[in-house]
Amino acid sequence: MVLAKYIGRKLAWTLVVLVVALMLNFLLPRLIPGNPVDAIVGQIAAGGGTGGEQLEQIHEHFMQEFGLDKPLWQQFLIYIGNLLHGDFGTSFGQYPASVSHLIGQALPWSIAIQLPAIIVGWVVGNMLGALAAFKGGWVDRGAFVGSLFFSSVPPFALAIILLFVVAVQMGILPVGGAYSFGMTPELSVTFFGDAVTYFWLPFWSLVLVFIGGQAVGMRSMAVYELGSDYVNYNRGLGVRDAMTVRYIFRNAMLPQFTGLGLSIAALITGGLIIELVFSYPGLGTLLFNAIGQNDYPVIQAITLLITLAVLIANFTVDVLTGFIDPRIRAAQSGER
Repeated sequence: MVLAKYIGRKLAWTLVVLVVALMLNFLLPRLIPGNPVDAIVGQIAAGGGTGGEQLEQIHEHFMQEFGLDKPLWQQFLIYIGNLLHGDFGTSFGQYPASVSHLIGQALPWSIAIQLPAIIVGWVVGNMLGALAAFKGGWVDRGAFVGSLFFSSVPPFALAIILLFVVAVQMGILPVGGAYSFGMTPELSVTFFGDAVTYFWLPFWSLVLVFIGGQAVGMRSMAVYELGSDYVNYNRGLGVRDAMTVRYIFRNAMLPQFTGLGLSIAALITGGLIIELVFSYPGLGTLLFNAIGQNDYPVIQAITLLITLAVLIANFTVDVLTGFIDPRIRAAQSGER
């Protein structure tokens, strides 16, 4: 019963946040100065050969096509209705391409660098923090200073440093992009081998910062655990260090686990900016171009996907915490 109430409360808050996010997701892009239809008509007029009356007709056509001639509240209802049918609409800036098609092209690239960075960064960072706290001495000092440095550097700043040093100065890896010029994305060993060389710099820009943040947090919790009676008892019995580190790691994991949702949110937003630094064809680059074109449907779709990813990650972490948190399990057992 306690666990059910806990999950129900978390689900209710998640739904409330989702509703607020949907409203902001609709309103904020429309606060950007300018009209996307004016920009489209301006490009047509710049090409020449179109009279004023024709431009006016084109303007009215696009206003009706995009639904911008309707009141704001009616546009919002249409937006919600389309979302319920899985329709993100048509891109204003890349008309007549559908938003789903554009996101389908960009999303795999973002997942390719962010998902491995989350997994590797969380596992390696927590193991490094626990080991540094247990070993102490120069291992602790070196790991702590290094982790603190990387956790303090914004991902985009580290990306610029790596880009300049590794790609520009040393020429070890490509400067930017996702694959070599002239190649076409396909499921082949040749393309995969080429794309991997472009993958490393964005990946390391994310994972080093994530490892640093996780290691600092785990070290702090592990240092606290080192003062526990069971650690001194193990040392007195001559228990192997590897066994004691495993106990420390397990007991210090709960705060790290609950903070994982927030860490994922920070990593996702940082990853979008890193894509701009390396001209990586992911959601970050697509979002940046859409903002410059006042492309409301693309902006709304990407920000909605980011919101859903963060909410799902946080809710999943909260639910799993309910199963592993000894306080909730003890309360659940007490009711029985």
